[in-house]
Amino acid sequence: MQPAGDAYGGLIPEFFRFGPLQDHVFERSTNAMGPKTPVLGCECGEWGCWPLMAGITTTTDLVIWDAFEQPHRKTREYTAFGPFQFDRHQYDDALRALNAEFGSPEHGS
Repeated sequence: MQPAGDAYGGLIPEFFRFGPLQDHVFERSTNAMGPKTPVLGCECGEWGCWPLMAGITTTTDLVIWDAFEQPHRKTREYTAFGPFQFDRHQYDDALRALNAEFGSPEHGS
Protein backbone atom coordinates (compact mmCIF):
# COMPACT_ATOMS: atom_id res chain seq x y z
CA MET A 1 0.00 0.00 0.00
CA GLN A 2 1.35 3.41 -0.92
CA PRO A 3 -0.55 6.30 0.70
CA ALA A 4 -1.24 9.11 -1.72
CA GLY A 5 -0.07 12.62 -0.89
CA ASP A 6 0.26 13.71 2.72
CA ALA A 7 -2.19 11.21 4.17
CA TYR A 8 -0.54 11.02 7.57
CA GLY A 9 0.85 13.54 9.99
CA GLY A 10 2.45 13.24 13.37
CA LEU A 11 0.60 13.00 16.66
CA ILE A 12 0.00 16.41 18.23
CA PRO A 13 -0.28 16.08 22.02
CA GLU A 14 -1.98 19.47 22.32
CA PHE A 15 -4.92 18.10 20.29
CA PHE A 16 -5.52 15.07 22.51
CA ARG A 17 -4.52 14.25 26.04
CA PHE A 18 -2.78 10.94 25.61
CA GLY A 19 -1.94 10.80 29.30
CA PRO A 20 1.66 10.19 30.28
CA LEU A 21 3.70 10.02 27.10
CA GLN A 22 5.59 6.95 28.29
CA ASP A 23 2.28 5.12 28.71
CA HIS A 24 1.26 5.98 25.17
CA VAL A 25 4.50 4.90 23.48
CA PHE A 26 4.67 1.70 25.51
CA GLU A 27 1.04 0.78 24.65
CA ARG A 28 -0.43 1.52 28.04
CA SER A 29 -2.66 4.24 26.63
CA THR A 30 -6.35 4.83 27.26
CA ASN A 31 -7.59 2.24 24.72
CA ALA A 32 -9.73 5.03 23.26
CA MET A 33 -9.75 3.25 19.89
CA GLY A 34 -9.23 -0.33 21.03
CA PRO A 35 -6.17 -2.22 22.18
CA LYS A 36 -3.75 -0.78 19.61
CA THR A 37 -1.93 2.54 19.83
CA PRO A 38 -2.10 5.39 17.29
CA VAL A 39 1.43 5.98 15.97
CA LEU A 40 0.43 8.42 13.21
CA GLY A 41 -2.52 10.74 12.86
CA CYS A 42 -4.32 12.39 9.99
CA GLU A 43 -2.66 15.27 8.16
CA CYS A 44 -5.37 17.50 9.68
CA GLY A 45 -3.83 16.96 13.12
CA GLU A 46 -6.72 14.96 14.58
CA TRP A 47 -5.42 11.46 15.25
CA GLY A 48 -8.92 9.97 15.48
CA CYS A 49 -9.74 11.12 11.94
CA TRP A 50 -7.36 8.80 10.10
CA PRO A 51 -4.94 7.08 12.50
CA LEU A 52 -2.38 4.42 11.79
CA MET A 53 -2.62 1.99 14.69
CA ALA A 54 0.03 -0.47 15.85
CA GLY A 55 0.63 -3.08 18.46
CA ILE A 56 3.60 -2.19 20.67
CA THR A 57 5.58 -4.88 22.42
CA THR A 58 8.50 -4.22 24.75
CA THR A 59 11.31 -6.43 25.96
CA THR A 60 14.43 -5.61 27.94
CA ASP A 61 16.33 -4.92 24.69
CA LEU A 62 13.69 -4.06 22.08
CA VAL A 63 10.49 -2.16 21.37
CA ILE A 64 8.54 -3.65 18.47
CA TRP A 65 5.77 -1.98 16.48
CA ASP A 66 3.68 -4.43 14.44
CA ALA A 67 0.15 -5.50 13.54
CA PHE A 68 -0.56 -2.18 11.84
CA GLU A 69 -4.10 -1.24 10.88
CA GLN A 70 -6.23 1.65 9.76
CA PRO A 71 -9.41 1.28 11.86
CA HIS A 72 -11.63 3.05 9.33
CA ARG A 73 -10.52 0.72 6.53
CA LYS A 74 -10.47 -2.77 8.04
CA THR A 75 -9.84 -4.40 4.66
CA ARG A 76 -6.51 -2.64 4.10
CA GLU A 77 -3.62 -5.08 4.15
CA TYR A 78 -0.55 -4.11 6.21
CA THR A 79 1.16 -7.49 6.64
CA ALA A 80 4.15 -6.41 4.51
CA PHE A 81 4.55 -3.22 6.58
CA GLY A 82 6.87 -3.85 9.52
CA PRO A 83 7.44 -5.09 12.06
CA PHE A 84 9.71 -2.26 13.17
CA GLN A 85 12.21 -3.00 15.91
CA PHE A 86 13.81 -0.26 17.99
CA ASP A 87 16.70 -0.58 20.38
CA ARG A 88 15.15 -0.19 23.84
CA HIS A 89 17.86 2.18 25.08
CA GLN A 90 17.53 4.46 22.02
CA TYR A 91 13.73 4.35 22.37
CA ASP A 92 13.99 5.34 26.04
CA ASP A 93 16.40 8.18 25.14
CA ALA A 94 13.99 9.47 22.47
CA LEU A 95 11.15 9.32 25.00
CA ARG A 96 13.17 11.35 27.50
CA ALA A 97 13.83 13.97 24.81
CA LEU A 98 10.10 14.18 23.99
CA ASN A 99 9.21 14.50 27.66
CA ALA A 100 11.73 17.33 28.00
CA GLU A 101 10.26 19.09 24.95
CA PHE A 102 6.63 18.91 26.08
CA GLY A 103 7.44 19.33 29.76
CA SER A 104 3.91 19.26 31.18
CA PRO A 105 2.27 16.67 33.44
CA GLU A 106 -0.37 15.60 30.94
CA HIS A 107 2.37 14.71 28.49
CA GLY A 108 4.27 12.54 30.91
CA SER A 109 6.84 14.77 32.57
